[in-house]
Amino acid sequence: TNWTTVQWLDSVQNFGKVTDGEKVMITFHFKNTGTKPLIIAGAQASCGCTVPSKPEEPIAPGAEGEIKAEFNSSGRVGKATKNITVTCNTRENSHILMFEGDVLPKK
Repeated sequence: TNWTTVQWLDSVQNFGKVTDGEKVMITFHFKNTGTKPLIIAGAQASCGCTVPSKPEEPIAPGAEGEIKAEFNSSGRVGKATKNITVTCNTRENSHILMFEGDVLPKK
């Protein structure tokens, strides 16, 4: 099998406070702790306001990589909690990354 293992260095993040309409870039870091290349097959967000991007190249054993997510706070005043589901070649197949913060109304 081509299983490897991944360590998430920060699977939960808080972006603090932003004003309605601001775009926030969140970066999740991970490390391939296994012996096979880590292939990130997909990164799917829980809603259309979040656009994730993932490495296209396999991550070598021992190397680190990142999943980025752009959150568009427009029209989302209040507490924001968003998930990104990452699928990769690890035994548990999918991993949930989460970020949260507060979207304040425009002055």
